[in-house]
Amino acid sequence: MIKAIIIDDIEQARITLKKDLQVYASDVEVIGEANGVVEGAKLLKTLQPDVLFLDIQMQDGSGFDLLDILKEINFKIIFITASDAHAIKAFRYAAIDYLLKPVDPDELVNALKKYREHKVNENEKYKLLNDSLKNHHKPHERLALHTQDKIFIVNINDIVRCESNVNYTEFYFNNAKKLLVTRTLKDFEDLLCDQGFYRVHQSHLVNTRYIKEFVKTDGGYLMMNDGCSVPVSTRKRPEVIKMLEEL
Repeated sequence: MIKAIIIDDIEQARITLKKDLQVYASDVEVIGEANGVVEGAKLLKTLQPDVLFLDIQMQDGSGFDLLDILKEINFKIIFITASDAHAIKAFRYAAIDYLLKPVDPDELVNALKKYREHKVNENEKYKLLNDSLKNHHKPHERLALHTQDKIFIVNINDIVRCESNVNYTEFYFNNAKKLLVTRTLKDFEDLLCDQGFYRVHQSHLVNTRYIKEFVKTDGGYLMMNDGCSVPVSTRKRPEVIKMLEEL
C-alpha cells in the first residue's frame, strides 16, 4: 500500500480527496491529515508517508513554509493549488506534479501513476520550484528534465535546440551533451517560447541565441553555432526570416 498524508486547510477538500482516493486509487491508504502548516509539521514528524498531498496557500502559511521546517524531504509531494498562472508555470519548469482545485480524478490517477513509475528523491526540484515562485518576476534560468532514469536540472541558456522524437524530446546542449526527455516538444515550446526559443519546424525548436545563419537554398535551413543544421518548414519560412531580422 502507498501511505499518504493530506494537508489542506479546507476540510471539505480533504474529505473529497479521500473519497476520490478510495474510488480511483485503491492501493493508497490515507494515514493522516492536517489543516495547516503547524499541525502538518507535527504530523510529519511522527508519520512517514510515501506521498504528501499538500495545499499551497493555507491560513497559517504556505506549503513551502511547511517544507522549510522539515530537515529532509524523502517522500513524493503532489501539490494542490488554485488556478494561478505564475504558480502553474513554475510547476512545469520544475517538472513537479500539481493538481488544480477542484481536483480532477483523471489528473489524480495520472499523478499517482507517475509516482509508481518514478520513485526518486526530488529535493532539487522543490528548490527550483521555490526559487521560481519567489522570483516570478524574473525569467526562469533553470529547467528540470525527466529522462527514463534520472532528473536533470539544466541551465536554459545551455540548450542549443530540441528535436521531437515521437512522444519524447531530444535536447542538445552547447557542450555536445544530449538528453532524451519524457515529454513532447509541444510541452517545451509552450514553456520556452518567451525564453528566446522558436519553433522553426514541426520537429524542431531552436534557441535563437545559437543561430549562426539562415541558408535559403535546399528548402531553407538554419546553421547553428554547434555546427548542426536545422530544417525550416515552408510554412514557417516567412516567420523565421522576420524573426531573424528582428533579433
